[in-house]
Amino acid sequence: MVNFGGWDMPVEYPSSGGLIVEHKAVRGSVGVFDVSHMGDIRIRSGKKPGGALAAVQHITMNDASKLAIGQAQYSAMLYPQGTFVDDLIVHRLGEDDYLLVINAGTREKDIYWVRENTKAFDCVVEELSDAYTQLAIQGPRAAEVVQKLTDADLSGVKNYWFTHGTVCALKNTLIARTGYTGEDGFEIYVPSDEPTSEKVWNQVMEAGRGFGIVPCGLGARNTLRLESKMALYGHEISDKINVWEAGLDRYCKLEKGNFIGRGALERAKAAGVTRTLVGLEMIDRGIARDEYSCCNEAGEKIGVVTSGSPSPTLGKNIALVYVPPAYSALGTILYVEIRGQKYKAQVVATPFYKRQKKAAAPRLA
Repeated sequence: MVNFGGWDMPVEYPSSGGLIVEHKAVRGSVGVFDVSHMGDIRIRSGKKPGGALAAVQHITMNDASKLAIGQAQYSAMLYPQGTFVDDLIVHRLGEDDYLLVINAGTREKDIYWVRENTKAFDCVVEELSDAYTQLAIQGPRAAEVVQKLTDADLSGVKNYWFTHGTVCALKNTLIARTGYTGEDGFEIYVPSDEPTSEKVWNQVMEAGRGFGIVPCGLGARNTLRLESKMALYGHEISDKINVWEAGLDRYCKLEKGNFIGRGALERAKAAGVTRTLVGLEMIDRGIARDEYSCCNEAGEKIGVVTSGSPSPTLGKNIALVYVPPAYSALGTILYVEIRGQKYKAQVVATPFYKRQKKAAAPRLA
């Protein structure tokens, strides 16, 4: 158990067999994560319609006006200098009603930021972080597991969409086809009282028994998201890294109009980036850990590893690192400094792992 954002969180479950077993269960079948540490902020209209959308558009970089009811999008809140307050998922619950799911480690900062920067808009901001237990059921068999627990037809719920239904006898439960593993999966939001949470956890485990479901901890969550090149705050994104450097420009919609950080991002885009995030695969035997230095062939320090680990899926040691654009071409040879020694690596395509999409599950009769 470790402290994570003020929560006691499991790195791995001995009953599962450890990190690698958990990781491979999610890639091959199904695993379940307790992610109740995530924060939840609801923004809905005040006296007049349109206030909530205007507020969300102001504080996030993606275009929430494109969302249909029941749809979600990856986005981020930015500082005026175009760097990250946090990344998040925006769900459109209703006509002018949005749910923002934020990270645990930045929860208090995020809530303050949202409240302060939506004061000029006719909207109501509610912090609902402690109202939900959030479980992430992830893997190629996740839909089959969750379908056993709900009356909602999940076959029509696409990636980054959600629905509501009865789950484990709990009515009007939010069921989102989202996750942080690079696999198919669902995240369910149930009341956070202990008896209810424990009951739902046990029923999820029972429903997944025939699929080999295992509980998964922070260790597997990290290796899964790293293989899929999903950003982690304080590593690939931070208050010192901008959107272009992080390679998240496809989620940044400058054309939607003004939002916090837009002006700085326009200037940064015109100036060009001085560093970019690339994937490394170790050639020499060595593990590139977080914050290890990265050097060129001359031994000059050119970057720092943001995340690094063995890849259970690929059987290789991989890492993400910020380097000058001149060193970003695929096949470029770089060196990672490990305990005073330089170990050879090469720049490779990312994401390191990308799942093969399968046909949708059959509809309920």
